[in-house]
Amino acid sequence: MERREAGRDWAYRVDSYGFERPEDFDYASYEAFFSRYLVVLTRRAIKWSKLLKGNKSIQKSLKVKRYIRKGIPNEHRALIWMIVSGAQANMEQNPGYYHRLLEGEKNDKLVEAIKTDMNRTFPDNVKFRKTADPCLQHTLYNVLVAYGHHNKAVGYCQGMNFIAGYLILITKNEEESFWLLDALIGRILPDYYSPAMLGLKTDQEVLGELVKMKVPAVAELMERHGVMWTLVVSRWFICLFIDILPVETVLRIWDCLFYEGSKIIFRVALTLIKQHQAFILEATNFPDICDKFKQITKGTFVTECHSFMQVKSLQLLDVTN
Repeated sequence: MERREAGRDWAYRVDSYGFERPEDFDYASYEAFFSRYLVVLTRRAIKWSKLLKGNKSIQKSLKVKRYIRKGIPNEHRALIWMIVSGAQANMEQNPGYYHRLLEGEKNDKLVEAIKTDMNRTFPDNVKFRKTADPCLQHTLYNVLVAYGHHNKAVGYCQGMNFIAGYLILITKNEEESFWLLDALIGRILPDYYSPAMLGLKTDQEVLGELVKMKVPAVAELMERHGVMWTLVVSRWFICLFIDILPVETVLRIWDCLFYEGSKIIFRVALTLIKQHQAFILEATNFPDICDKFKQITKGTFVTECHSFMQVKSLQLLDVTN
């Protein structure tokens, strides 16, 4: 009986993706949200099943875009990501390529860098622990090593491990995770992960300009205290909100990212800043501003992923892609 109770308690503390919930996790609020969200998920699953009709292909359209913005149920998520990102087509056009990369000669420096990051990747996720069976560290290692040899200009940099880890959790398929990583790094977010990280730096500067236009008071506060945008938002961009926002919210953002491209990152960033403008403006010094930016990624507003993704400003903000 005690063992059964302990097992139930453990299951309660670990979410469906394998992440351990923090000590201060608000179970009551989350359960209230999830009981409502479950109704939405059920409704969306029925609509998606009707749209797909057992097919493994869809054409881009306004209807599909609308469906994606309203969320892809987990049972269809990997397939839809593969199709709309072009990863499925690439995989089909290159049969056996992924496995050839794994069997080929390896760059020792690259392999060592990836090995070093294995234990640092999701230490709070039970599926990535060495004691897990199966342990997803091995799958993650394969995906990153293959990608590093596929895209030598990028190789490997920190941040890619978390992105690949999320892809593995959703697809449960090594090869599909590789091709989705290629879609993200090679096409959707070019130069984010290259050694110079020019794309990443440029997009953070673009966000700064957008804040000047849309939320000028916050831009003025940042300027007055000499806070560079890269200091407060670089992890938002490089980790695509992983470990910043709740898992369900990150996945809803990624639904749009694979279909609409990087403009969703700007929209989310601007929505967070705009929604919490008054709170951010309470800051009176440099460390206070940094702390405010950490706080705005927590709480009910971001946990309630469905209402968050329906926020009018997030849907309508005119941003540069």
